[in-house]
Amino acid sequence: MKLLRLNLVFLLLSAAAFAQEAATAGQTILVVPFENQSQAPGIEWISDSFPELLQERLNSATLFILPRDDRIRAYDRVGIPVELHPSRATLYRIAEQLDVDYVVLGLYRFDGRTFTTAAQLLDMRRQRLLPEMNESGPLIQLINIQTALAWDILHALRPEIAITRQAYVAAAPPIRLGAFENYIRGVTAPTAQEQIQHFREAVRLNPAYAQALLQLGKAYYRGKQYEPAISSLARVPEDDPLAKEANFYLGLAAYFQGDFQRAESAFRLVAAQLPLAEIYNNLGVVSSRGDRKSAAQYFQKAIDADPSDPDYHFNLAIELYRMGDAAGASRQLHETLSLKSGDAAAKSLLDTITPDASLAQRAVVPTIQKTPLERIRTNYDESSFRQLALKIDAVAEQRLAKADPRTHAQFHADRGRQFLIQGFLFEAEAEFREAVALNSSSPEAHAGLASVLESENNSTAARAEAEEALRLRQFPEPLLVLAKLDLRDNRIEAAAENIDKALHLEPSNAAALALKRAVAAKLAQEAQPLPNR
Repeated sequence: MKLLRLNLVFLLLSAAAFAQEAATAGQTILVVPFENQSQAPGIEWISDSFPELLQERLNSATLFILPRDDRIRAYDRVGIPVELHPSRATLYRIAEQLDVDYVVLGLYRFDGRTFTTAAQLLDMRRQRLLPEMNESGPLIQLINIQTALAWDILHALRPEIAITRQAYVAAAPPIRLGAFENYIRGVTAPTAQEQIQHFREAVRLNPAYAQALLQLGKAYYRGKQYEPAISSLARVPEDDPLAKEANFYLGLAAYFQGDFQRAESAFRLVAAQLPLAEIYNNLGVVSSRGDRKSAAQYFQKAIDADPSDPDYHFNLAIELYRMGDAAGASRQLHETLSLKSGDAAAKSLLDTITPDASLAQRAVVPTIQKTPLERIRTNYDESSFRQLALKIDAVAEQRLAKADPRTHAQFHADRGRQFLIQGFLFEAEAEFREAVALNSSSPEAHAGLASVLESENNSTAARAEAEEALRLRQFPEPLLVLAKLDLRDNRIEAAAENIDKALHLEPSNAAALALKRAVAAKLAQEAQPLPNR
């Protein structure tokens, strides 16, 4: 992805001026397949399961685990077969090319009774190996063992996290071991037919397995089986971290199926969370079937995000030409040809536009059949976007270190709020704690921390933070945290009182109204009258 995206190149260029030891807002991690040191048959697939499971468990707003495709491309560049376990020297060279912060190295053994794994973090910035981490247990507990290892890695990178290993493992989404094995075998299968077979079996065994649903949908899409692709991808919940990628491919499948309305809906969901130029372009392509003005706006957004891509200029030119703006179309076609001189379709369309034509002179809009089709993008590049976002955050954090504590604290409180909305509780807690440390008089920081702690079932600490927020300022959020805690403790009267206080401050507060309905339902269930307020 071009660094011109987001119009924040200057931030990345200025980052070079900062010291190597500068604090970062996030880290990028490469997990390589673990080495099988066991003689037991039938467990070779576990080697590739470590990168997949650790990516699922660790991926977050501030930890980005490189996906398998990125690792395979890096192996290809240095001429290493994907099934080979490279030496540490070669891995170091690969990690340098990928510009990652850490590499996770590991091995595993099985003696017939106990499965044991060991892992180390290679710190690329300080050029040293961190202490070894070990986990073991019965083979049937493989997923819990790997999840515990994920906690070890997270704790090594974020020593301040409050959640225990036991709580972390218990909170992880459950996966049936048979479904997990089929998923890994599907990921590594050499043919499309075998991939689909394994992913279907994984979904059959574990119907809510989002990773398997995504990969099954993508496998169908690659085989141009658009109907089953749509069916599989639509089953990935919208609040799942994989929903963005699932809806990108759902949008493509729906587009090639001719269902432009569904394609637009899917691309809109992605654009709301991931402002990629590709998404804006595709929204323009599907919107052009109905609202041409909207389509032109989307193509312009794609150009603003990445002005060096000729296809985005070409698509905007088509839309402007259809709208009767020959002069604007001509400008975009000239830009297309300056970026890609051999673009025959752009040159042909430009030849049909009279050089001195004005908007008034070109009042007759040509039919779609007389103009080429817009170019849809089929590459999903969340990886590049997230790595860029981490670097931008690092630069922003370094600059804010020189700002006054109140401004710096507000930055962390705002980021904490974003992470909380996205469900990244660990990151949200860290941001709110940093905000409190910088400005202990910030009611927003205390309230945000109270919300996180309530979500983590840390009732005592959540209540203390909510009460501190209310001491600083009266506003709905901490009152609703107290109401939730009261409900959990079956203190219905106290919960109703805090909800009414919140509604008095903000009558239309949706969360307060929802809680009020929950209290009413609980009282009705217990056959008690709702307290009069």
